[in-house]
Amino acid sequence: MDKERVLVVDDEAFYIKVLVELLNPNYQVTLAKSGEQALKLLQAEPLPDLILLDVLMPGLDGYQVCSQIKSDARTKDIPVIFLTVKSEVEDEVTGFQCGACDYIAKPFSPPIVTARVATHLALQNSRKQLKQYSEHLEQRVRERTEAISRTQDMAIFCMTSLAETRDNETGMHIRRTQHYVKVLAEHLRSHEKYSNVLDDAYIELLFKSAPLHDIGKVGVPDRILLKPGKLNPDEWEEMKKHAEYGKLALDNAEREYGGSSFLSMAKDIAYSHHERWDGKGYPLGLVAEAIPLSARLMAIADCYDALISKRVYKEAFSYEDASDIIVRGRGTHFDPDMVDAFQALEAVFVDIAKRFADDDG
Repeated sequence: MDKERVLVVDDEAFYIKVLVELLNPNYQVTLAKSGEQALKLLQAEPLPDLILLDVLMPGLDGYQVCSQIKSDARTKDIPVIFLTVKSEVEDEVTGFQCGACDYIAKPFSPPIVTARVATHLALQNSRKQLKQYSEHLEQRVRERTEAISRTQDMAIFCMTSLAETRDNETGMHIRRTQHYVKVLAEHLRSHEKYSNVLDDAYIELLFKSAPLHDIGKVGVPDRILLKPGKLNPDEWEEMKKHAEYGKLALDNAEREYGGSSFLSMAKDIAYSHHERWDGKGYPLGLVAEAIPLSARLMAIADCYDALISKRVYKEAFSYEDASDIIVRGRGTHFDPDMVDAFQALEAVFVDIAKRFADDDG
């Protein structure tokens, strides 16, 4: 096992000799005869485990050296013990204010020095072990959290994929709409109106919640959901209930397992992404900013993807035609800010659509 390293900083030959003879049997001792030399040695690796530092030296004194050691992230945790003839209370206070862990007056008793050195090295080792243990625990927590998150993502994806396939859609619809809302939100976070809302945490929740936007489709009968032609008024009213079914399912989850920011956002998206800026949407006819922001973002993403996708009741629109429809809906169907962001990101939307294209084979 390697010996622990002690740096002795002193300009007096007598004390240097005494300290070297005292510490050499148990420690690896390095010498510096000035503050400047000590700071130069501390620029290299390996660093000492403890520093014995004289106060009264030519050039930089011990207080100045200690202050520099404690201001450097590499060396701030190294314990410093002052050795000095200055033994007034205010001198000790100054030393501790500089960051020293102990103060030994000269002339010193050798047993006192060896005991103090051993004590502070033992404390330093304990601190290192606690830090390593803490870092290990943090890593385990991160790994566990990531595993739980992946499990949640898989469960959400499987559940929503089943809902989408009932409407002859695919899991790629989920992926595309997830990425549409994410790039919209990331673009709008620089907008002064949304900068305080669209932070990293919100955007991550939005990305995770987006797949649940049409989870309520599981409650719509096949004769309506899979009808190849236009729905009659009664069928359309039943179709619109999927927003309520989605909210009801998520309400039940909240009652069973407790509320969370994830479920709250998923419920807003599922219930409100068919609302319109002009109040002519459903299920509540909300107007403008009364519609949750997450739902306004989802409205653009879901509508665009529905337009460019083939369905039992329609052929796919071209990217250009889909974009024109979105833009024409500015201020009526959609939030004007969302449409402006969409126009700035139109090429990105096309790239996402191609990257997560359906497998027609």
